[in-house]
Amino acid sequence: MTSTIEPALASVVASPSTLALLRELHTAALTEPAYVSTDEQPASVALERFVALEPDKCALVYLLLRASGARHVVEAGTSFGVSTIYLALAVGQNGGGKVIATENEPVKAARAREHWRRTGENVEKWIELREGDICETLKADLPEKVDALLLDIWAVLAMPTLALVKPRLRIGALVIVDNVIAGAAGYKDLLLYLDDPNNGFRSTTAPYPGGLCVAVYVGDVNA
Repeated sequence: MTSTIEPALASVVASPSTLALLRELHTAALTEPAYVSTDEQPASVALERFVALEPDKCALVYLLLRASGARHVVEAGTSFGVSTIYLALAVGQNGGGKVIATENEPVKAARAREHWRRTGENVEKWIELREGDICETLKADLPEKVDALLLDIWAVLAMPTLALVKPRLRIGALVIVDNVIAGAAGYKDLLLYLDDPNNGFRSTTAPYPGGLCVAVYVGDVNA
């Protein structure tokens, strides 16, 4: 487990207190049973679980955001806020902006805020947490240009979320989707959409556990 966490943390520019917190949170997350939103498990099972991106995926997302200079990011599915810390660090280090984080469960939202406070470097100033139904919370007040969308959410909500955010994606924006191999059946419509060049995306799937789709918006040919 440590061999997975430490290389990921070595990729991140962060204070010692933030790295210690991420180490703690990743350790807890990696010890819980695996959970995929397309599994036939009751939704209540997820309430007390991190359902977080693995450390190496978090490191990759952080590095992609740093490389692309992303300053406005939408995170669909914040859970306990682990990956949000990486997003906020990247945005802050790119010169500042906003991570619009989304979470439907108040208990999880509260835990996420607690974790952000514990970083000790005020990552909350880069985060706007929107609580409630994502199909409502992302209907308005998005940045004029969105640089990245992270989809780590119930598979049935992935395509509706992309539909809400796509009009604001800038050319070159990233769309990152977790568990596209493990949850292939649930993500079928989304993956077919991303794979159709007429929709303006080019994508690949990184062979991490569960699969991680990385797509780039190159422009809608129908626009």
